[in-house]
Amino acid sequence: MKKYFLENTRGFTLLEALVAMGAMLIVLFGAASLLSETFKYNGIVWDQLEAQNDGRRVLQNVVDLVRRAEESNIGGFPIESATTSSLVFFTNTDKDADRERVRFFLSGKTLSRGIIQPSGNPPRYSGAEDVLEMAHNLANNTSNVNLFEYYDTAYAGTSTPMVSPIDPVQVRMVKISVELEKDPTRSPVPFHAESMVQIRNLKDN
Repeated sequence: MKKYFLENTRGFTLLEALVAMGAMLIVLFGAASLLSETFKYNGIVWDQLEAQNDGRRVLQNVVDLVRRAEESNIGGFPIESATTSSLVFFTNTDKDADRERVRFFLSGKTLSRGIIQPSGNPPRYSGAEDVLEMAHNLANNTSNVNLFEYYDTAYAGTSTPMVSPIDPVQVRMVKISVELEKDPTRSPVPFHAESMVQIRNLKDN
Protein backbone atom coordinates (compact mmCIF):
# COMPACT_ATOMS: atom_id res chain seq x y z
CA MET A 1 0.00 0.00 0.00
CA LYS A 2 1.52 3.27 -1.16
CA LYS A 3 1.53 6.31 0.99
CA TYR A 4 1.43 9.78 -0.50
CA PHE A 5 2.86 12.77 1.32
CA LEU A 6 2.10 16.39 0.41
CA GLU A 7 5.07 18.61 0.87
CA ASN A 8 5.31 22.39 0.97
CA THR A 9 1.54 22.88 0.97
CA ARG A 10 0.18 25.76 2.98
CA GLY A 11 -2.48 28.52 2.82
CA PHE A 12 -2.05 32.29 2.85
CA THR A 13 -0.62 33.73 5.96
CA LEU A 14 -2.41 36.67 7.56
CA LEU A 15 0.33 39.03 6.41
CA GLU A 16 0.04 37.89 2.79
CA ALA A 17 -3.73 38.29 2.88
CA LEU A 18 -3.39 41.83 4.22
CA VAL A 19 -0.85 42.71 1.53
CA ALA A 20 -3.15 41.33 -1.20
CA MET A 21 -6.13 43.24 0.17
CA GLY A 22 -4.08 46.41 0.37
CA ALA A 23 -2.96 46.05 -3.24
CA MET A 24 -6.54 45.46 -4.34
CA LEU A 25 -7.75 48.53 -2.47
CA ILE A 26 -5.07 50.66 -4.13
CA VAL A 27 -6.17 49.44 -7.56
CA LEU A 28 -9.83 50.05 -6.77
CA PHE A 29 -9.10 53.51 -5.38
CA GLY A 30 -7.12 54.42 -8.51
CA ALA A 31 -9.92 53.20 -10.78
CA ALA A 32 -12.52 55.14 -8.80
CA SER A 33 -10.42 58.32 -8.97
CA LEU A 34 -9.96 57.92 -12.72
CA LEU A 35 -13.68 57.37 -13.20
CA SER A 36 -14.49 60.42 -11.08
CA GLU A 37 -12.10 62.63 -13.07
CA THR A 38 -13.58 61.30 -16.32
CA PHE A 39 -17.09 62.22 -15.22
CA LYS A 40 -15.88 65.65 -14.07
CA TYR A 41 -14.14 66.31 -17.39
CA ASN A 42 -17.21 65.20 -19.35
CA GLY A 43 -19.34 67.54 -17.22
CA ILE A 44 -17.04 70.47 -18.03
CA VAL A 45 -17.20 69.65 -21.75
CA TRP A 46 -20.99 69.51 -21.71
CA ASP A 47 -21.16 72.78 -19.76
CA GLN A 48 -18.94 74.46 -22.36
CA LEU A 49 -21.01 73.08 -25.24
CA GLU A 50 -24.19 74.31 -23.59
CA ALA A 51 -22.62 77.74 -23.03
CA GLN A 52 -21.62 77.90 -26.70
CA ASN A 53 -25.14 77.05 -27.85
CA ASP A 54 -26.65 79.63 -25.47
CA GLY A 55 -24.15 82.26 -26.62
CA ARG A 56 -24.88 81.72 -30.32
CA ARG A 57 -28.64 81.77 -29.72
CA VAL A 58 -28.48 85.00 -27.70
CA LEU A 59 -26.25 86.77 -30.21
CA GLN A 60 -28.43 85.72 -33.13
CA ASN A 61 -31.57 87.05 -31.44
CA VAL A 62 -30.01 90.35 -30.36
CA VAL A 63 -28.27 91.00 -33.67
CA ASP A 64 -31.38 90.22 -35.71
CA LEU A 65 -33.53 92.71 -33.80
CA VAL A 66 -30.93 95.47 -33.40
CA ARG A 67 -30.11 95.36 -37.11
CA ARG A 68 -33.76 96.12 -37.94
CA ALA A 69 -34.18 99.03 -35.49
CA GLU A 70 -36.35 101.81 -36.91
CA GLU A 71 -38.43 104.81 -35.90
CA SER A 72 -41.12 104.22 -33.32
CA ASN A 73 -44.83 104.50 -34.10
CA ILE A 74 -44.73 108.09 -32.86
CA GLY A 75 -41.68 109.03 -34.93
CA GLY A 76 -39.07 108.60 -32.19
CA PHE A 77 -35.43 107.89 -33.02
CA PRO A 78 -34.74 104.15 -33.51
CA ILE A 79 -32.60 104.01 -30.34
CA GLU A 80 -34.16 105.33 -27.14
CA SER A 81 -31.28 104.71 -24.73
CA ALA A 82 -27.92 102.96 -24.73
CA THR A 83 -25.73 101.92 -21.81
CA THR A 84 -23.11 99.22 -21.31
CA SER A 85 -25.66 96.89 -19.68
CA SER A 86 -28.89 97.74 -21.53
CA LEU A 87 -30.15 98.81 -24.94
CA VAL A 88 -33.62 100.18 -25.71
CA PHE A 89 -34.79 100.58 -29.29
CA PHE A 90 -37.80 100.20 -31.59
CA THR A 91 -38.41 97.51 -34.19
CA ASN A 92 -41.13 95.28 -35.54
CA THR A 93 -40.88 91.99 -33.65
CA ASP A 94 -44.04 90.38 -35.03
CA LYS A 95 -46.16 90.28 -38.19
CA ASP A 96 -48.20 93.44 -37.63
CA ALA A 97 -47.32 96.94 -38.85
CA ASP A 98 -46.40 98.35 -35.44
CA ARG A 99 -42.91 98.88 -34.07
CA GLU A 100 -42.47 97.57 -30.56
CA ARG A 101 -40.24 98.99 -27.85
CA VAL A 102 -37.51 96.41 -27.21
CA ARG A 103 -35.23 96.41 -24.20
CA PHE A 104 -32.28 94.08 -23.73
CA PHE A 105 -30.85 94.33 -20.24
CA LEU A 106 -28.51 92.52 -17.88
CA SER A 107 -29.63 92.07 -14.28
CA GLY A 108 -27.09 90.23 -12.16
CA LYS A 109 -26.28 87.11 -14.18
CA THR A 110 -29.48 87.09 -16.24
CA LEU A 111 -29.91 88.58 -19.70
CA SER A 112 -33.55 89.46 -20.45
CA ARG A 113 -35.57 90.93 -23.28
CA GLY A 114 -38.56 93.19 -22.62
CA ILE A 115 -41.14 94.15 -25.25
CA ILE A 116 -43.85 96.81 -25.01
CA GLN A 117 -46.55 96.99 -27.68
CA PRO A 118 -47.77 100.46 -28.72
CA SER A 119 -51.38 101.24 -27.86
CA GLY A 120 -53.86 104.11 -28.07
CA ASN A 121 -54.41 106.92 -30.54
CA PRO A 122 -52.04 108.63 -30.71
CA PRO A 123 -49.96 105.54 -29.87
CA ARG A 124 -47.96 105.33 -26.66
CA TYR A 125 -45.56 102.81 -25.16
CA SER A 126 -47.07 102.82 -21.71
CA GLY A 127 -48.41 99.27 -21.44
CA ALA A 128 -47.02 96.34 -19.50
CA GLU A 129 -43.61 95.08 -20.55
CA ASP A 130 -43.49 91.43 -21.59
CA VAL A 131 -40.16 90.19 -20.19
CA LEU A 132 -38.41 87.02 -21.32
CA GLU A 133 -35.26 85.68 -19.62
CA MET A 134 -32.98 84.75 -22.49
CA ALA A 135 -29.89 83.44 -20.73
CA HIS A 136 -28.61 82.81 -17.23
CA ASN A 137 -25.12 82.39 -15.79
CA LEU A 138 -23.64 85.43 -17.51
CA ALA A 139 -20.28 86.40 -16.06
CA ASN A 140 -20.03 89.83 -17.71
CA ASN A 141 -20.14 91.68 -14.40
CA THR A 142 -17.50 89.53 -12.69
CA SER A 143 -15.31 89.54 -15.81
CA ASN A 144 -15.73 93.30 -16.31
CA VAL A 145 -16.94 92.80 -19.88
CA ASN A 146 -19.51 95.28 -21.19
CA LEU A 147 -22.62 93.68 -22.60
CA PHE A 148 -22.95 96.50 -25.13
CA GLU A 149 -20.46 98.87 -26.72
CA TYR A 150 -21.33 101.50 -29.31
CA TYR A 151 -19.65 103.07 -32.33
CA ASP A 152 -20.45 106.20 -34.33
CA THR A 153 -19.78 107.16 -37.95
CA ALA A 154 -16.03 107.29 -37.24
CA TYR A 155 -15.86 103.50 -36.80
CA ALA A 156 -13.19 102.07 -39.12
CA GLY A 157 -12.76 98.55 -37.82
CA THR A 158 -10.32 99.33 -35.01
CA SER A 159 -11.94 102.38 -33.44
CA THR A 160 -12.48 102.60 -29.70
CA PRO A 161 -16.10 102.50 -28.51
CA MET A 162 -18.07 105.61 -27.58
CA VAL A 163 -17.71 106.70 -23.96
CA SER A 164 -20.58 107.09 -21.49
CA PRO A 165 -22.96 108.79 -21.44
CA ILE A 166 -23.91 107.50 -24.88
CA ASP A 167 -25.79 109.82 -27.24
CA PRO A 168 -28.23 107.43 -28.99
CA VAL A 169 -28.44 109.69 -32.05
CA GLN A 170 -24.73 109.13 -32.74
CA VAL A 171 -24.88 105.33 -32.60
CA ARG A 172 -24.41 103.47 -35.88
CA MET A 173 -22.98 100.12 -34.80
CA VAL A 174 -23.40 98.00 -31.69
CA LYS A 175 -21.06 95.37 -30.28
CA ILE A 176 -22.64 92.64 -28.15
CA SER A 177 -20.42 90.55 -25.85
CA VAL A 178 -21.52 87.70 -23.60
CA GLU A 179 -19.49 85.79 -21.02
CA LEU A 180 -21.27 82.53 -20.16
CA GLU A 181 -20.24 80.31 -17.27
CA LYS A 182 -22.51 77.37 -16.45
CA ASP A 183 -20.71 76.35 -13.24
CA PRO A 184 -18.03 78.74 -11.90
CA THR A 185 -16.74 76.06 -9.51
CA ARG A 186 -15.48 73.84 -12.31
CA SER A 187 -15.44 75.81 -15.58
CA PRO A 188 -11.84 76.67 -16.55
CA VAL A 189 -12.85 80.04 -18.02
CA PRO A 190 -16.17 81.61 -19.10
CA PHE A 191 -17.16 81.09 -22.73
CA HIS A 192 -16.85 84.40 -24.60
CA ALA A 193 -18.92 85.26 -27.66
CA GLU A 194 -19.31 88.60 -29.41
CA SER A 195 -20.75 90.10 -32.56
CA MET A 196 -20.93 93.47 -34.30
CA VAL A 197 -24.13 94.72 -35.90
CA GLN A 198 -24.77 97.76 -38.06
CA ILE A 199 -28.21 99.35 -37.84
CA ARG A 200 -29.58 99.33 -41.40
CA ASN A 201 -31.82 102.35 -41.07
CA LEU A 202 -29.00 104.49 -39.69
CA LYS A 203 -26.50 103.97 -42.47
CA ASP A 204 -24.87 107.20 -43.63
CA ASN A 205 -23.85 105.90 -47.04
